[in-house]
Amino acid sequence: MRDSYLFQDSFSTPQMRAIFADRNQIECYIRVETALARAQAQLGVIPGEAAQAIADTARYDLLDLARLKHDTENVGYPILPLVEQLAEHCGENGGYLHWGATTQDIMDTALILQMRDALDLVVAEIETLRTTLTDMARTHRDTPMAGRTHLQHALPITFGYKAAVWLSMFDRHIERVEQLRPRLEVVAFSGASGTLASLGDRGLDVQAGLAAELGLGEPSISWHTARDALAEAVHWLGLVTASLGKIAQDVMLMMATEFGEVFEPFVPGRGASSTMPQKRNPISCEIICSAAKSVRQHGALMLDASIQDFERATGPWQAEWIAIPESFVLTSGALAQANFALAGLEVDTQRMAANLDMTHGLIVAEAVMMALADHTGRQAAHDIVYSACRRASEQQLPLADALAAEARVTTHLDSQRIAELTDPANYLGQAPSMVDRVINCPR
Repeated sequence: MRDSYLFQDSFSTPQMRAIFADRNQIECYIRVETALARAQAQLGVIPGEAAQAIADTARYDLLDLARLKHDTENVGYPILPLVEQLAEHCGENGGYLHWGATTQDIMDTALILQMRDALDLVVAEIETLRTTLTDMARTHRDTPMAGRTHLQHALPITFGYKAAVWLSMFDRHIERVEQLRPRLEVVAFSGASGTLASLGDRGLDVQAGLAAELGLGEPSISWHTARDALAEAVHWLGLVTASLGKIAQDVMLMMATEFGEVFEPFVPGRGASSTMPQKRNPISCEIICSAAKSVRQHGALMLDASIQDFERATGPWQAEWIAIPESFVLTSGALAQANFALAGLEVDTQRMAANLDMTHGLIVAEAVMMALADHTGRQAAHDIVYSACRRASEQQLPLADALAAEARVTTHLDSQRIAELTDPANYLGQAPSMVDRVINCPR
């Protein structure tokens, strides 16, 4: 989708596509190569003038991209063809380019640079979403609506409670990404088999210098066949998009004609049907759910790619080239859709109230049962209220009327108490307090 002129801005964002575009990827390779040269020059591993020449000359604009493409297809990897071209431009100093490194060192470290920038974009979108959801939860803290289980009325909740549940997921996602980033954002520089043998006793010093140049951490040991941090990052994206999918699923159902409680922002023509002029389809929600399903599949692919043989894998590495960029790109698109849809979400509180009253009090049968249980015991109260609910359903009566006709109820509860108990707005439990607890959580 990121290459589709028609769909790329529906399923991704220009900023995220730019991070994983060929130009930025190649420039990240060059950035790693030049940082390596600088680090080695500072340690006296290569001449300082060589490092300076490499830094001055190694530029994307000097590359023959057609030749690079051809040679990459032939070699199977882009680094050898890239180094050959850059070295030609560096003249005699080109012999110090890529000193002691191997292809995967450069590609993996460049990937980490891309992923670091990509995570910054994702986190920024999540922070925007958290602000929107916080405002929504606060505004609708006390807005009653029907809570639903198994797609049926369960007990009353508030719309603010629902929004706070959504918000809580993204609070946890921020905690998770803060924990995973130090594991992910480390340099990959280890040489042919991971031992840095080509640099003798200076290998770890060069590794540390390269990490410092790029603002990355140092690994405790080479990780080129231990890919758990990369898999963790993609699975975090899977969690983020799954949470977005949960919100989208809720909004889509609430947009259904029979519910009509919320709607995506109105934009003329958005969500229209080619044959049914009345339609207002949940376009953003549908795209979000599609992205969530796709990122989930890439999570499985990353687990497969983590099973690597010996000290250099035969194939799993290439699977990451598909899974990682696409997961970030799709996540950016899903977040953008969510921020659009939720920032302008139309909330129909009157329809929420009407739906809450749809069963004429049956939704708070539990409240009556618990009040009656103080006098009759829980099981007897359950049976009495169950019988009244059946009568109310069969005779299309308000629950209060069915209860008022039941002597086993009126012996203990007067009409005023019955009216209080069958008003759904009086049975919100701790929902408003839970909203407060989420929105007041330090951020």
